Amino acid sequence: MEGKEMNNLLPLLSLVVFLGHFFAITESAKAPALFIFGDSLVDNGNNNYIPTLARANYPPYGIDIGGPTGRFSNGLTVADYAARYLGLKSPPPYLSLSSSKLTLGGMNYASAAAGILEETGRHYGSRVTFNDQISSFITTMKLHSALLIQNQEALSKYIADSLFIINIGSNDYIDNYLLPLLYPSSTIYSGDSFTKLLIENLSQQLESLYRLGARKFVVIGLGPLGCIPSQLSSNKSITGQCVDSVNDLVMTYNSYLVHLLNTLNSTLSGSFFVYEDVYSPFIEIINSPSTYGFTEANQACCGNGQYGGELTCLALQKPCTDRDKYVFWDSYHPTQAVNKIIAAGCYGESATNCHPISGTKLAQL
Repeated sequence: MEGKEMNNLLPLLSLVVFLGHFFAITESAKAPALFIFGDSLVDNGNNNYIPTLARANYPPYGIDIGGPTGRFSNGLTVADYAARYLGLKSPPPYLSLSSSKLTLGGMNYASAAAGILEETGRHYGSRVTFNDQISSFITTMKLHSALLIQNQEALSKYIADSLFIINIGSNDYIDNYLLPLLYPSSTIYSGDSFTKLLIENLSQQLESLYRLGARKFVVIGLGPLGCIPSQLSSNKSITGQCVDSVNDLVMTYNSYLVHLLNTLNSTLSGSFFVYEDVYSPFIEIINSPSTYGFTEANQACCGNGQYGGELTCLALQKPCTDRDKYVFWDSYHPTQAVNKIIAAGCYGESATNCHPISGTKLAQL
């Protein structure tokens, strides 16, 4: 009889333990957890654990945060700054943890070279595609259910109250559609039809996360890919001007993405999708760098060849010394200084780049 009573009490005890963890986390935080999905713009070390050419686990990456971590920057990413604004620690890379080291503060599933499409980035070797990242989230929740939050009601609330940041899609262009010698996409699809293909797949992926219990999403649009050093170099930009044909693809994608998120907001009960516009602030920085304290708007701080875009930052290569004056860190990625500005535009006090509300307000709903 006593054993049966104890068994009946176990779910209640589990709930009490979870709530204790929950309130300890959320006393100063604006959300119980942060779950991050995407590519190298937010990868904080997952690719360190897989056989791939897309790695940043060597100097001078991380030079301004004590050394390389796997982040594709001289320092912190947009996701790191988002976590700070939300009063959370940066979630650990999923592949770095064993089940005994699970955390209630969230997880980072992002993987450099990943895209919306399965085939994107395959020339780098292994990468954790967006679909695989979602599968990893399922595994995380199963482990949470078994080890940390055994009360299903509490687990559902935890997921629903957490913030999901999605930063994906850039590689589907620069590591797929815009590489005709490696991928047939541009011979099969027009730019518009390829973009629609991406949006259709992304819609299914976001709906999958919704069915798993996610409710609060910040979906980050694409930045001006036609302005990154690798595109300036490959398109032989003479003056350093952005490549309009590439940016046209990006603007079309962002337009379709906004429409998709509006549709999901109206059709998925209880969901809230926020669109983070990074294109507009990034273009402002590139067009008026001195306004933001930058002196170099098209040259990579660490790269090789024209604009530092022909070959990205190599192991032990000496980077520029005044990194906070550069918009771009390597051939593809912004510096920590730019990431800080971009994050403030969605999570800071005067956030204007997230719509219809800021990421911080979304977390507090």
